Amino acid sequence: MSFLRILCFFSLFSITFSHETLNGHVLPRPLIVEYPENTIETHWKEVEEEVKLQCTSWRFTVEANNLSPWKTVPGECVEYVKDYMMGRGYRIDLERVSKEAAAFAKTVELAGDGKDAWVFDIDETLLSNLPYYQDHAYGMEIFDPIEFDRWIEKANAPAIESSLKLYEEVLELGFKVFLLTGRSEKHMNITVENLNNAGFRNWDKLILRSTDDQGKLAIIYKSQKRSEMIKEGYRIHGNSGDQWSDLLGFAMSNRSFKVPNPMYYIP
Repeated sequence: MSFLRILCFFSLFSITFSHETLNGHVLPRPLIVEYPENTIETHWKEVEEEVKLQCTSWRFTVEANNLSPWKTVPGECVEYVKDYMMGRGYRIDLERVSKEAAAFAKTVELAGDGKDAWVFDIDETLLSNLPYYQDHAYGMEIFDPIEFDRWIEKANAPAIESSLKLYEEVLELGFKVFLLTGRSEKHMNITVENLNNAGFRNWDKLILRSTDDQGKLAIIYKSQKRSEMIKEGYRIHGNSGDQWSDLLGFAMSNRSFKVPNPMYYIP
C-alpha cells in the first residue's frame, strides 16, 4: 500500500497527519539521518493495523445498517474485503446466519393450510456473484449494470452452500417458498436455469421486477410484493436477504435474517 494511499485513507476516517516543512538551506551539510533499527518497520506495522481496524469498523457499520448510502468499497479496504470474502470469516458468518434461521424455522407451528411462507432473496443470498466481483475489485468499482447482466446471462453463479442447506430445510418443514429478486423479468428463464443448476428447486413462486417495477427503490418494490403475499392470505414467518432493503419496509416477516455482504449497497 503506497504512502499516498495511506494518507488518503486516514483523511477519509478523519485521522489527522501533521507535516513539517524542512528547508535544506538552513541545515548543516551533509546531513545524514539514522533511524534506530526496526523503527520504520514498526511504524508501518502500526499503520497496517490501523487500516485493518478502520476497515473492520467500516464493515461493521455496513452490516449494522448504520452507514449512510455508499456507492463503492473504500479503496484502502479492498484487500480487507477480498481477504474476508475469500476466507473462512465470510463462510462462518454465512453458516451462522443459516443455522439461526433454521433453528427459528423449526420453532414455527405451521397451520397446515399451505399459507406459511418463507421469502428468499437470490443474489448474494442463494446464489453467489463472487466470481463476478473478483473481476471487479470486490466492489471498489462503480456498478456497471450492462456488465452485470452479461454475468447473469451466463447462468454460472454458484450456490451459497449454507443457504442451499437452509432452503432445503425450510422446504422439508413445509413452508411455501417465495423467491423475491431485484432481477428483471427479462432474466426469468436464465435465472431459473441458474437456480436449477445450483441445486435450488421446488419453490412456489419466483418474483422478478416487471416493467411497472422498474425505477422503484428495492425497499419499496420488495415491500409491495410481500404485501401482495399477505393479501393472498400468506403468513411470512421468515425472510432471508443480503441487503437491508430485502428485509425492511412494510409487510415485514416475523423474523428477518441478513447474510453478510460488504461489496455493495442497494437502497
